[in-house]
Amino acid sequence: MLTLEFFEREDFNLLMSWIDSPETTLKWSGPAFDFPLTIEQLNAYIRDANQEGSEEFIYKAIEQETGEVVGHISLGKVDRQHETGRIGKVFVKEGARGNGYGREMVELMLKKGFNELSLNRISLGVFDFNTSAIKSYEKAGFQKEGLFREVRKMKDTYWSSYEMSILKREWLQR
Repeated sequence: MLTLEFFEREDFNLLMSWIDSPETTLKWSGPAFDFPLTIEQLNAYIRDANQEGSEEFIYKAIEQETGEVVGHISLGKVDRQHETGRIGKVFVKEGARGNGYGREMVELMLKKGFNELSLNRISLGVFDFNTSAIKSYEKAGFQKEGLFREVRKMKDTYWSSYEMSILKREWLQR
């Protein structure tokens, strides 16, 4: 089982060790970060996060039994007027994948978004080739809303991305 704790400066080096290539950077963050990931980029990332009234909540995922940090996730673009938010920057470290941590992290974020922040809709984007993540998001109740064709370029290849979302009433019905 996992717990989520705020991602802080002392976690920077661990995350930077996980994000080890331009491809990994793009898969993890879309266009939000450049490779190599730097302390300056991460300082800007957390500057206004994790405070009352913030639009961004950034977490590390900790395996309760071992105390090991196994992942990273954020809930951003929190719009309290329209009650929406967006899950992003989901990452399960190498060696911890395949244990259901990604899905559990998403479930914990949905709980925070819907229960603590009173959101009505939570969305995310996922590259179309990331079939394991898509399956995990669908198991959590997300529905595909559309495909954005060739939205990112990595070397000589264009990547397409699905937009997915879940509504509070759908989450409650599960």
